[in-house]
Amino acid sequence: MALTRKQFDVLTYLERKKEKSNQRDIADSLGISLGSVNRTVAGLVDAGYLSGYALTQAGYQALEPYRVKRAVFLAAGFGSRLVPITLNTPKPLVRVHGVRMIDTLLDAVVAAGIEDIVIVRGYLGEQFDQLLYKYPTIRFVENPLYNEANNIASAVCVRDLLQNAYVFEADLILYNKDLVQKYQYTTNYLGVPVETTDDWCFETKNRVITKLSIGGTNCHHMFGISYWNAEDGAKMAEDILKVFQMPGGWERYWDQVALEYCIKNYQVEVRDCTFEDIVEIDTYKDLKQRDATYC
Repeated sequence: MALTRKQFDVLTYLERKKEKSNQRDIADSLGISLGSVNRTVAGLVDAGYLSGYALTQAGYQALEPYRVKRAVFLAAGFGSRLVPITLNTPKPLVRVHGVRMIDTLLDAVVAAGIEDIVIVRGYLGEQFDQLLYKYPTIRFVENPLYNEANNIASAVCVRDLLQNAYVFEADLILYNKDLVQKYQYTTNYLGVPVETTDDWCFETKNRVITKLSIGGTNCHHMFGISYWNAEDGAKMAEDILKVFQMPGGWERYWDQVALEYCIKNYQVEVRDCTFEDIVEIDTYKDLKQRDATYC
């Protein structure tokens, strides 16, 4: 039987903790009332999913439909705004304080126990082979249109791999590895609540994304980490190709498929994070500000 959101949150919290907890700890961590935790825990015990505060085998089985099966990285682009560094190095492989940007994402994926890792590559693609020494389970998909189209072309190449999958823009620096978890309840995007932004952002209603735009107020600043459940991942396989084949489709970003052109087909939630959790390096100026060795 499907878990409620509260049941899922309590089970995954206890699965991550791997240590004794109490209802006050759960309530404080999840931001729900003590009474609600009490009722949820009691229901999980009655269902045989918990023994005390420890997951039973049945509890793990109940979480299995929500397990993340795959991590997909869109890493084919040139990164023109990071010139001159990207003249010889793909943007995801640029080092910040000695660490490749993509490694911060891959380390979190590996820590979450996600073994199926797919990287879509294009520009200087052979350089990504170096990742295999540290991450031997990676498999690569080639994007032959990386120099002619936006990242929707990369999404087309892996459109059949999006069910129960994270999708990462590979040029982010992830500081909070806990944002990548082995279980996800439903389709979602990461975003930071802001009063105003001139960057890509979401408008939401009841935590569901209702509009994607550049610039907004009382919205969520968008970050390119998302999760797609089995149903939405299957729909995306069709919708990505449909948008790609539209007039001007090559010029679109892959995010626009579910959040703009086919938004009626999806109920995509926002998952809150902070600017301390994750950073996007857009320009060479950003890189120099983040790492003084480039000055």
